[in-house]
Amino acid sequence: MDLEELLSAGKPVNEKYKSGFATLIGRPNVGKSTLMNRLVGQKISITSNKPQTTRNRIQAVYTSDEGQIVFLDTPGINRAKNKLGDYMLKAAEGTLGDVDVILWLVEPTTYIGAGERHIIEQLKKTKTPIILVINKTDTVKKEDVLPAIDTYRKELDFAEVVPVSARCGTNTDTLISCIFKYLPYGQPFYDEDTVTDQPERQIVAELIREKALRCLSEEIPHGIAVAIESMKYRKNIVDIDATIICEKDSHKGIIIGKGGQMLKTIGSKARPEIEDMLQCKVNLQLWVKVKKDWRDSDFLLKNFGYNPKDAE
Repeated sequence: MDLEELLSAGKPVNEKYKSGFATLIGRPNVGKSTLMNRLVGQKISITSNKPQTTRNRIQAVYTSDEGQIVFLDTPGINRAKNKLGDYMLKAAEGTLGDVDVILWLVEPTTYIGAGERHIIEQLKKTKTPIILVINKTDTVKKEDVLPAIDTYRKELDFAEVVPVSARCGTNTDTLISCIFKYLPYGQPFYDEDTVTDQPERQIVAELIREKALRCLSEEIPHGIAVAIESMKYRKNIVDIDATIICEKDSHKGIIIGKGGQMLKTIGSKARPEIEDMLQCKVNLQLWVKVKKDWRDSDFLLKNFGYNPKDAE
């Protein structure tokens, strides 16, 4: 069920239970995926220290006795350089008017760069309550957080300001409580044991891409995608064939590595997390193909799971 279907479901109001939508926005690498994973208590969205890690709107679900929060983890808001970048920008900015509360993640600094300036201009157009989340507080002294808060408060009116450390879990309970303040009363959208709406194949592909992002050099990860060719279940094991797509022949050699060592490393790092997610043994076979300029091909973008209509 997508966001529009959920919003139009017309569920009866429950005045003792809150349910609604919260989107996480921010520039690349500010910690959106790490925070969402921390809040729902399970790895849903992949993380790395490289741009373009998150490419889709990922829905994760937090459920408690108080209510249910459906989180949308969006791609980092950045200037588009190709059709994939344009898709990602629309996916991120397209959530701002469709949710009950916006979580804007920033770092604990008094410097507001061009990326944050662009986000500020987008946020000025919305009437949705905005919670400013100062992330990575574990990386600075406590006395450095207040000046950062003061700097951002001069730019926008925030419903709440919450300093957190997504990595350490500091103050995340406070953030959950603040989010519930701005959600309407109503029935849950998902069953209480649901943590994401993402298909298994998509999660598997993303886990493989995460390991590739972490293992490969800087210039290659931006140009890779992962396609799951097949997932076949047999007794207590799943056979998975996956292809890593890159844009250049030279990149293919680097991804495979000397004697296939890099590809083996990516597979060995991805397999345990896939097994943990699927709760069974996994036989993972990885391949590498070159698809030149796939990030500017409408057909290939859709084929690899980035449908521009999904970002509208």
